[in-house]
Amino acid sequence: MNITLRQLKVFERVARRLSFTRAAEELYLTQPAVSMQIKQFEESVGLPLFERLGKKIFLTRAGEELYRLSRQISLQLDEAEQLIDELKGMEGGRLVVAVASTVHYFAIRLLADFCKRYPKVRVNFKVTNRKGLLQMLEDNEADTVLMGRPPEELDLVAEAFMDNPLVIIAPADHPRVGEKGIRLEDLRNETFLMREQGSGTRNSVERFFAERGVRIVASMEMNTNGAIKQGVEVGLGLGLVSIHTVERELADRRVVVLDVEAFPIMRQWYIVHRAGKRLTATATAFEEFVRSEAQRFVAPFNAILGAGKETAIGVVEC
Repeated sequence: MNITLRQLKVFERVARRLSFTRAAEELYLTQPAVSMQIKQFEESVGLPLFERLGKKIFLTRAGEELYRLSRQISLQLDEAEQLIDELKGMEGGRLVVAVASTVHYFAIRLLADFCKRYPKVRVNFKVTNRKGLLQMLEDNEADTVLMGRPPEELDLVAEAFMDNPLVIIAPADHPRVGEKGIRLEDLRNETFLMREQGSGTRNSVERFFAERGVRIVASMEMNTNGAIKQGVEVGLGLGLVSIHTVERELADRRVVVLDVEAFPIMRQWYIVHRAGKRLTATATAFEEFVRSEAQRFVAPFNAILGAGKETAIGVVEC
């Protein structure tokens, strides 16, 4: 077979996603370019690798076997690249960092400081939701992931590095602003804006209220923290968010943290990578940098959470 590494990479991504469109998006190619690479690959192999049934594509038997082999080759190429990076040291290293959408508010500043210290490091920074991060870990697509606590059943190395308080925010003119020790029961009839089902924040909030026998209804779901903040600001309802996502809004008094009993819900951020992964010198340096520097971003929020707080803090890990 006369195939190229580029064709193999495109095939592996299409086979993994079973979608030419998604593969094209992830590889930053046009869909016709992906289709052409697959056509040339199939011509070199001499067998069809995909079959189309309706609007869906499936791997043929030959495609399944080649996909298994292509995954092994991709992992070996990743190891080779990591070895070269190690030999180069921090001068020409490569770093792939993936973070939860909630984390990126402070992670981008951490990364900026890291790049100032190591200006020759090449960085690929990706922001996605919890499901996307777990998929990237499974596919070995990131050196380091910053996220909420990952599932224990996965073969991962996870280390907590920073507290992540979840708070209830309200528009500045909400009638309960300034009220102390608001009871959970008093929020039953409030309108809540929440993240989508499956998000780490949503899981923690639902578990927290269920354990206390309080049922709230998410009258509006939003898939970004930015949308929730804007919705709260214009009066659509109350928001349940990480305090790290509302630094500017609190400073500008566009939203306010309500003083609710048992809040904040205290979660943690974790540094995560696959168990057994051979970390490069660059990835190791970045993880050490996160451990040592992340606490700089905590102090401003401690002052906010400590102001007038006399109630117990809820603790949820999920």
